[in-house]
Amino acid sequence: MGKDFREITRSVSTSLAELRTDQPDVMKGFSALGDAALRDGALTKKTKELIALALGVASHCDACLGFHLKALVRLGATRAEVEEALGVAVYMGGGPSLMYAADALAGFEQLSAPPRAPTGDAARAHLVGSAH
Repeated sequence: MGKDFREITRSVSTSLAELRTDQPDVMKGFSALGDAALRDGALTKKTKELIALALGVASHCDACLGFHLKALVRLGATRAEVEEALGVAVYMGGGPSLMYAADALAGFEQLSAPPRAPTGDAARAHLVGSAH
């Protein structure tokens, strides 16, 4: 199986929470920048998220893919819309972007599907953790 984008975004979110505590002004500024950049305007929020996804592919940023794919799923993006944005990313970024485009498409499928229940060691850890 490929990359687990749910786990990638969960892990990065944990680290970002620490940064929000340790560097609140920087994180508030970044959040305000993101809110302003992604707000509906001449381009819809969904179109802007598709652009952000393409930039994440070109930058080879797994967490960027995860967060922007989650937003696109929430905004009702179709697989065809995601694929077209990925096509532009590949056009602009060549072979390395093609490899990340494949990861992004797998991530879209992962994040579009309902989460799976933990299995094996993860299920045992979940059960032990919830017993406390």
